[in-house]
Amino acid sequence: MNLERVVFGFFVILTLSLNVAFVAGSVEAAAHHNVWILTFAIIVNLVAIGLKLGDRSQIGALLLASGLVAGLLLITARVVWIVAESGDGGGPAPGEMTDIVSIARGALIANIVATVILVGDTLLSRR
Repeated sequence: MNLERVVFGFFVILTLSLNVAFVAGSVEAAAHHNVWILTFAIIVNLVAIGLKLGDRSQIGALLLASGLVAGLLLITARVVWIVAESGDGGGPAPGEMTDIVSIARGALIANIVATVILVGDTLLSRR
């Protein structure tokens, strides 16, 4: 068993899991979406991107691209949350929350793509 692939797979799957945990719930209800889960998803995604940087294969390039897309979208969702909170201090309004969750769903798609690529590459690799 390759420890490097285990650690990399762990972070890719953890990023996907945290992203799913954030977008679960009613889209417009801020109470259904925890800002800390979004923040942890960003941090774990950045770690996963860092682990992808050393891979020079075609699969590695696709994994890096999907990680960068997910990271950009998650950071964008967090920035929208910060701007929405600064308005009245009461947190995002339902319309703003819908935007935040929609952006995070885009990141979820990128994380699903990365996970499918990772699983496909694992299934195709020989021992």
